[in-house]
Amino acid sequence: MEDLELFAAAQRLPTARRPLLGLTVLVVEDSRFACEAMRLMCLRSGARIRRADCLKSARRHLQAYRPSAVIIDLGLPDGSGTELIAECANSNPRVGVVLGTSGDLGREQEAIDAGADGFLQKPISTLGEFQGAVLKYLPADWQQRRPAALSDEAIEPDMLAFQDDLAHAADILSEGEDAKNLDYVAQFVGGVARSIGDGPLADAAQGVVTARAAGQPLGAATAAMAGLVQDRLEKRVAI
Repeated sequence: MEDLELFAAAQRLPTARRPLLGLTVLVVEDSRFACEAMRLMCLRSGARIRRADCLKSARRHLQAYRPSAVIIDLGLPDGSGTELIAECANSNPRVGVVLGTSGDLGREQEAIDAGADGFLQKPISTLGEFQGAVLKYLPADWQQRRPAALSDEAIEPDMLAFQDDLAHAADILSEGEDAKNLDYVAQFVGGVARSIGDGPLADAAQGVVTARAAGQPLGAATAAMAGLVQDRLEKRVAI
């Protein structure tokens, strides 16, 4: 091998500071805020990121290339992320690492039952938590390169991504109280709110979920959630 080729190969080897160098991570995530957090974590870890915001887009990606790891949100606009988890887990060749993720509590087993290797609960608190989740399920030769101590650096995405998520939710809410749309937007808003630590907005989204489950009228609960979304858009509330 020529000297230049040796240098290029060395540049692709994982290091303690960049333990995911050489990997391609497909993030299937509809939240701009959560995806920006993932982008920063991949960047800090040395991994290349590809993004899809729905099942349809993710399947197009997977037809074109095979990522080293795929991280799939369970709540997507065109279906459940568990469908894609099962497809990736059962594909031949299999995607190396399949992780589920959600801002909703108590959904880890749902992802594991669908075939995920592991689960990331949003918000992901540190860079090391993200790195460890991916490294844990990589082949043995990657495990040997794993640094003894992973980073405890906290990742703080740009708040503009949060505003983008709020605008997306407002657009859906403006379409009316279609049951399918409400189910999606309630889980979307709840997940984003929990990721950023906005308790009142998370509670309002949960109010819609609870009302739907109990078969109660949705007007008041939906109005409360929509009002908080609009308030944060207009005032750009700092959380």
